[in-house]
Amino acid sequence: MERLMTPLPSILFPPKPSPLPHTSSLHFPRTRLHLPPLPCTSPSASASASASAAPVEMSLGPNGVYLPHLPKVVILWDLDNKPPRGPPFDAALSLRRLAEPFGRVVDFSAYANRHAFLHLPSWVLHQRRQQRHADIAERKGLSLPASPYLCSVCGRKCRTNLDLKKHFRQLHERERNKKLSRMRSLKGKKRQKFKERHISGNTKYEEAARELLKPKTGYGLAPELRRAGVFVKTVEDRPQAADSVLKRQMQHSMARGIDWMFLVSDDSDFTEMVRRAREADLRTVVVGDGRNSLGQSADLWASWGRVESGEVGEEVFVEGRDDAGGYSEEEGLFSVASFYEGDNADDDYELEAAADEIVVRSSSTFRGVRVSAFSEEEVLGEEDLEDEFLWDSEDEEDGYI
Repeated sequence: MERLMTPLPSILFPPKPSPLPHTSSLHFPRTRLHLPPLPCTSPSASASASASAAPVEMSLGPNGVYLPHLPKVVILWDLDNKPPRGPPFDAALSLRRLAEPFGRVVDFSAYANRHAFLHLPSWVLHQRRQQRHADIAERKGLSLPASPYLCSVCGRKCRTNLDLKKHFRQLHERERNKKLSRMRSLKGKKRQKFKERHISGNTKYEEAARELLKPKTGYGLAPELRRAGVFVKTVEDRPQAADSVLKRQMQHSMARGIDWMFLVSDDSDFTEMVRRAREADLRTVVVGDGRNSLGQSADLWASWGRVESGEVGEEVFVEGRDDAGGYSEEEGLFSVASFYEGDNADDDYELEAAADEIVVRSSSTFRGVRVSAFSEEEVLGEEDLEDEFLWDSEDEEDGYI
């Protein structure tokens, strides 16, 4: 029992480490870094920096993304008074390029009666006459091409242009007519899918048809303008029908808050309407052959011949009126940006009352609904959407099929 009661030897544990000092007792030296100011060599650098930091007006885009706000531009084309003197597609593209520096083109419309689409201009007759003489010379062997003609659809080689046209009509045009007949027998989604697969996507046939086939009536004015993105309207066969529709569309533009309006015409009947548009703070540009009273009443004037030939720079514009309200004697060059630098320069004219009056009158005409400014009794040529198979074969009136 005594042995059991003997105390056990004490177990030795290593000494506890000394605690770390508190973080508050640690002091690190803090030194402030002094850098010399950067020298500004250009005095305009600070001005440009402040200009870049200026707020930019933004607007909600169609995809839900905010984009910089651009002025709205409308192009109105009087085909009865100012028809194209060359390929309509190129003329429409030149007009669009002329208006794009002023803002975003939201509407491009052309108006004429049915006679404008049936008429054959002199340049079309001259071109067809030359092509006919060349085809006859090739058929007789008087002149042979350096290389054979190639079919852009299948790549077949033909000896003469007449052989190429014969091949296209007998093979590709016949196949196209079969597809159109098949599409007419379908309805609903099947018809839409068949059209997208076999009709609308066949760009090779469309390009070859424009080059080889002649329309049954006219020279393809309306299809070529539609191909360029122009909204073509056929008005009634009565005097001043196109003018009345154009005036209503100009009133509609004033009510919609359009910033720039391009009018392709030389008709002096639009002079009063252009002046009213200026009073409503709607800037106007007239494109025509002669700088008459219509061109002088607008903000800017451009030569139709130069625009149609492809000159779409700022050098083609001439100021219509000076700041004093009279006609400008100097037909010098100008910059498009000058119209946006002094937007508050016309405060002395007190045009707000006139603008409000015009907008209220126009809004009451359309009853506050943003619809097209056309009436069924004044506009003809409405076609069934289901019958519009192609740009060049709407109701088979253009003659490419």
